[in-house]
Amino acid sequence: MSGTGSVEELGAHAARARALALLRIRSRATALAVLPAGAAVVLLVASGQGRVDGSAWTAAAWAVTACAVLVLLVAAGVGVALARARPAVSPTVPLSETAAPDLYRLVRDLADRLDVPAPSAIALTPDCDSWLEDRTHPSAGPGVPDATPGPVGAGRGRRAPVAPVLVIGSPFLWWMRVAELRAVLAPVVAGTGPSAHPDIAAARRFVRGLDAAVADAALPGRGIRRLPTAFVGWIARLMLRGCRGHAAEMERCVAAAASGRAQDVDYGLRIRAQEQVGLAYAGWDRLLTRVALPAWRMGRWPSRLDAGVVSALTELSRRDRLAEGFTDRLGERPACDLIEEPGAADEAASLLAARLFHGGPAEPGPGWAPVDWQQYPEEVVDRKWRSEAARLHRVLDALGVAASVPVGGPGASGPVVPTLARVIDHLATPGADSEALAAGIGAAVARDGTGAGPRAGEAVGGGGSSAVDGSAAGTATGAQDLWGPVPLPLFPLQPPRTDTELLADHVVAMVCCAAVDTAGAAPGLDWLDGPALLVDGGRRSDLGAPVLSLVEDGDAEPLRSWLSSVGVRADKPVRLG
Repeated sequence: MSGTGSVEELGAHAARARALALLRIRSRATALAVLPAGAAVVLLVASGQGRVDGSAWTAAAWAVTACAVLVLLVAAGVGVALARARPAVSPTVPLSETAAPDLYRLVRDLADRLDVPAPSAIALTPDCDSWLEDRTHPSAGPGVPDATPGPVGAGRGRRAPVAPVLVIGSPFLWWMRVAELRAVLAPVVAGTGPSAHPDIAAARRFVRGLDAAVADAALPGRGIRRLPTAFVGWIARLMLRGCRGHAAEMERCVAAAASGRAQDVDYGLRIRAQEQVGLAYAGWDRLLTRVALPAWRMGRWPSRLDAGVVSALTELSRRDRLAEGFTDRLGERPACDLIEEPGAADEAASLLAARLFHGGPAEPGPGWAPVDWQQYPEEVVDRKWRSEAARLHRVLDALGVAASVPVGGPGASGPVVPTLARVIDHLATPGADSEALAAGIGAAVARDGTGAGPRAGEAVGGGGSSAVDGSAAGTATGAQDLWGPVPLPLFPLQPPRTDTELLADHVVAMVCCAAVDTAGAAPGLDWLDGPALLVDGGRRSDLGAPVLSLVEDGDAEPLRSWLSSVGVRADKPVRLG
C-alpha cells in the first residue's frame, strides 16, 4: 500500500466513523422521543392482559400514554421544523455549462483522473477561495436544485445523487494560468468522493439542519411563532453541542482524504500555484479596500474587478519584483479563457462583490451605476475629491468659520468662496476647535450615507447572475432566499472610520482639488493604493504626512512647503461638486 493511498484510506475511514457517530446522536434523540411511547405500550398491554390490577396502574398507564402522545407531537413538530429549516447558501454567480464549456471539461477530466464524481455545477464567488457546497437540502431555496439528471457530463437519461457544487474564486480565473487552476482545484474536486458516501452526506445534512434551526431561532420578531421557534432552536443547540467535535473531525478527515487522493495530480505545479493563491489574495484585498471601496461609497461600482486584480498584481510584481520569470508566466493561457464571455462573468462577480462587501443594491439603478477603469479617475476620483471638499466647506459654514478671501476682494462682503487657505487658516489658528470640525464632518458623512461604516442591507435579487446564466434571468429573490436575513454587507471590508480620519481625508481631498484647479495636476488611479494625484504625469504619494501635521497638531508649515513645491495657490477659488 502506497503512502498516498494510506493517507486517503485512513482519512476516508475516519470520516465515515465520525459520520456514524453523528448519525448515532440523531438516532439517540429519536429513541429518546419514542421512549415514553414504548413505556405507554407496555403498560397498556399489561393492563389489557390483566397482568397488572388496580386503579393506580390504570391511571399510570393513561398518564404515561398522554405524556407519550405529547412528547411524540413535540418531537414531530421539532423534526418538521428541522427538516424545513433553510441552511445557509453561499451567494455566488452561477456558471452554466453553455457559458463555460471548457471549464466544465477541465473539471470533468480532473474528476475522471481522480476517479471521483464530477461536481453537479460550477459557480463563481468574488473571493480568493474555492470549495464544494452541498445544495441538495429540500429547503435550500429557489434556484437551488434538489435533484438533477446527474453530475457534470452525466447522461440525461438516468438520475443519480446530486454531487456538490464547485465554487471557484473569480480572481483565480483571471490571475492564474489554466494549469495552475487545475492544480489548485485538484484537492477540492477530490472532495466529491467522500461527499458521495451516504453516511457522510446524511451526517452533513443533519448538522446543517441543526445549524439552520439555531440561526432561524436567533431572528428577531415572528410574533406568536417566536416561542415554538425558540424551543426548536434550544433543542438544536443542545444537539449541536454534542455534534460539534464529531462534525469538525469529520470535515478534517474528509479534507485529508481528498488531499491524499489528489497528491499525485500536478503535485509539482501545485506548489507554484499555491504561491499564486497567496499573491492573488494580497492583490484582491488591496483592490477591494483601496480601489473599489471609494467607488462603492460614491454609488459607483467598478464593473471589471477581476480584470483589475490582474493589473494590481502586475503592478505589485513590478514594484516588489515578487515573481521571477513573471513575463513568461503571463504568456501562458489565462484561466478566464475557459469562459465564453469573461466580461459578463466579471461584471456579475463585481456586482456581487459590491453587495457582499459594501451592501450595494442587487442591480444598477439611480445612484448605483457601473464604472469602467478608463472612467475611474474622472468619474470616481475627481468626483470624490469635489464632493468631500464641498462637504468640508459646508461644515465650516455651519461652524461660522470666516473666509480668507470674500468675493470682491479684501474688505468686501458677499458669499464665501471655497479656498484651501480657508481650511488651512482655520486649522492652524491657535485655539481652533479642530475636534468640532472633525465631529461635524463625521455627522455629515453619516447623514450623507457615504461610508463611515457599513450600510444597512437592501433587498437583493438574482439580477447579478443573469448575465452569465440565462436560466437565472427573471429570478428575483430576497436576501432571506439567498443567504438569510443578515443585513448586508456580510463581510465589511473596513471598520467605521474615526472623525479625525474623516477630517484628514476631506482636507486631502481639498488639497487635491486645489492642485487640479491651480497647478495643472490631474486625478489618477493607482492599482494598489486607489485614488492618486498626478503631478507632471507622476504620482505624488507624500501628501498624507503634511495633512496629518495640520489636522492633529495644527502645524501648517509642512503642508505649505508641499503646496509650494507643487505650485498650488491656496488663495485661489476651487470648484466644488
